[in-house]
Amino acid sequence: MQELTKAIQETASRLLQDKEVELVVGFAAGSLPLRNTPCFVRRPEDAQRLVWGYGCENNLANYLRLRPEKLAVVAKGCDSRSIVELIKENQINREKLVIIGVPCQGMIDRQKVARLLAGRELLEAEVKDGQVELRGKGFSETVPCAQLLHESCKTCRHPNPVLFDIMLGEPVVAGEDENAGDTADYEAKTPEEKRAYLNQELSRCIRCYACRQACPMCFCEECFADCTLPRWLSKSSLNAQDNLFFQAVRALHLAGRCVDCGACDRACPMGIDLRHLTHKMVQDVEDIFGYTAGMSLEEKAPLAAPVGSSTLNHS
Repeated sequence: MQELTKAIQETASRLLQDKEVELVVGFAAGSLPLRNTPCFVRRPEDAQRLVWGYGCENNLANYLRLRPEKLAVVAKGCDSRSIVELIKENQINREKLVIIGVPCQGMIDRQKVARLLAGRELLEAEVKDGQVELRGKGFSETVPCAQLLHESCKTCRHPNPVLFDIMLGEPVVAGEDENAGDTADYEAKTPEEKRAYLNQELSRCIRCYACRQACPMCFCEECFADCTLPRWLSKSSLNAQDNLFFQAVRALHLAGRCVDCGACDRACPMGIDLRHLTHKMVQDVEDIFGYTAGMSLEEKAPLAAPVGSSTLNHS
């Protein structure tokens, strides 16, 4: 991690010093253990603020849309795939973007850490040799990093950037899809059981739209949830049917565009398993159309292909 951090700092400093870019988007150390925050660097001397580690969970593609200046971004696998889709949708000018690719080892889920500590306050964390030491007042625990990864990271098949101008570090091997059974269990339910499960899960929704704001592919100038003429949804989050309607429509809008980064899931303050819907949609698009989002600048998304084109996977 330290080697990657140093390489990122040196690369960012050089790009700014040589005036190849006006801005570098990356990560800086956060105020809490295992948390890093998006960072915007404009001066070469500030590049030393940039870091890399298990807390760089945000999808930085969310900060790149329609920017006028030429900029660079530190991009892991899911970030780069979102960038590919945004370029195809004319939201990012490829000629004004330098992509600094970094292999991703997966990101630690702070909710899993909280459950492990069971109310104890985490004051320090140190990662070394694939283990994380969690320290607080009167305790110290060492846990394998792999045990604490986000579910989206555990099932990630593309941890290395698919599009980059500068590649730092060595490629990492994709993990196994340990959650493949989750969707199968859902598919085994009857329609009534599926609706009951979703209604129960989404009954906790407070309609804060943090999931929408965290997603790089949710960029409509006016979301249907905010529309008043016509009004599609009530403003009350107590309406379980409207909560389900919002999440179902959002998932459908992301069909063929979602890269399964888990940003929506992580942003939810109520701990709702939003990725259950998006992961299912990703699998359906792959099964029906043979398409994986964000892998090619040339290949059109299934729902963006001309009417009548043969996009179905008949194998």
